[in-house]
Amino acid sequence: MTGFGRDIFSNDDFTLETEIKSLNSRFLDISLKIPKELSQFEFPIREIIKTNIRRGKITLNTTIVFNSSSKNNSLFNKTEFNNTLEIIKQIKELGKFDENISILHLLALKENFINQTQEDIDIDIAIIETNIKNAIEKLTQMRLTEGEELEKDLSLRINTIEHTIEEIENLAEYATKDYFEKFKIKANKLLENIIDNEERLIQELALLTEKHDVTEECVRLKSHIKLFNQTMKSSKDTGRKLNFICQEMNREANTINSKTISTEISHKGLLIKEELEKIREQVQNIE
Repeated sequence: MTGFGRDIFSNDDFTLETEIKSLNSRFLDISLKIPKELSQFEFPIREIIKTNIRRGKITLNTTIVFNSSSKNNSLFNKTEFNNTLEIIKQIKELGKFDENISILHLLALKENFINQTQEDIDIDIAIIETNIKNAIEKLTQMRLTEGEELEKDLSLRINTIEHTIEEIENLAEYATKDYFEKFKIKANKLLENIIDNEERLIQELALLTEKHDVTEECVRLKSHIKLFNQTMKSSKDTGRKLNFICQEMNREANTINSKTISTEISHKGLLIKEELEKIREQVQNIE
């Protein structure tokens, strides 16, 4: 599900800001945008996300800004700056370049005279972890709100399917008898001069009629609906379980449509499949 979270940590030396957003995805896809000062923490940052989020296209963006009064602003090494400047001058003379030395040339080599390491900026994984977890918590709250609305929609669609199954069961009760009588009439017309054993004929027609009975499929569908509602209330790997249940429900709906010779039942079977397709699209977004 979609969501957004943001958290800011600040002290006398720097301000750390983390933004995290999620988009719908069947799998967990993590994209990190972090400053070089935090690059050594990329693996633990990924583990924090994996621990707290199971599905979604996750984008995390962390920035660090040093305060003007921070002691870290004194990390300019004047000696090394002069050495770097001297090297550039020598390169210019040896290469006989006419171009004037500019600040861009110096900034390209700023690592030589500006040093900001993890120890220098006094930041550790505990600060980063708290910052990211706070952002994830806000993201989760937004996703939970969306999830509540999604649950209402799924419940409405499941109720529609359940009501349709009851209609199919009512139709099937009379349809089976109609099947039998229609088959019996047709069989008698075709075979009245060939078959004398009416009892055997009735048995064969009963077996043929049973092949078009959808009672078992309706019972299994209602069982799947019960499991679906129970799973929506669980909190572990809900999306994947609901997706599997939808597949089983769709299989039963296909069987109903393939077995029945009632146009009315067939239409209601298609209605169930339409609702299931909409449910499956939504279920892909559930964590």
